[in-house]
Amino acid sequence: MFQENIFTQRGQALHKRVDDPGVEVRDGLRVERALPLYSDRLGLVGKVDVVEFLPDGSPYPVEYKHGSRHKRAEIARCDDLQLAAQAMCLEEMTGHSVPEAALFYATLRRCREVLISPELHQAVETALVEIRSMLSLGRLPPRRNDDHCRACSLRDLCQPEVLADNERHRRVLDHLFYEDD
Repeated sequence: MFQENIFTQRGQALHKRVDDPGVEVRDGLRVERALPLYSDRLGLVGKVDVVEFLPDGSPYPVEYKHGSRHKRAEIARCDDLQLAAQAMCLEEMTGHSVPEAALFYATLRRCREVLISPELHQAVETALVEIRSMLSLGRLPPRRNDDHCRACSLRDLCQPEVLADNERHRRVLDHLFYEDD
């Protein structure tokens, strides 16, 4: 499901420029926007907002985010996982290691560099196993009522506050989404 809200619209406006594929050269860097990504090994396809290619051909991905970089650590971790997955795709595609990447937070017009560590590589692989397991079982991720929900475009449909406060609603949704046939 997808439903627009002010946050998705702001994100779309931010991504308008980087979603238009293009290449430019500046300060000795080749900069590509909206570069398609894939990893046969991980079974991933996607698109990175910007990749700066250093003179030796090494890629440096940059993901654009609308929000502030001063997010709660758990939410920032989601951004790091996305960036690490992009880095892993670029490593497979180019044959170059990607030890660092960046998240550009438009609200502050600042970048946060992310070290693409072996631990982050493993976290991506673990997340992929967990996601594929949920998909194969036909399960939704566990419901939450936390900072992730604040800007979610599906908040009105999910109603996490109601779910947290009302056991009956929780049981009804469990019946709708999880009852075995």
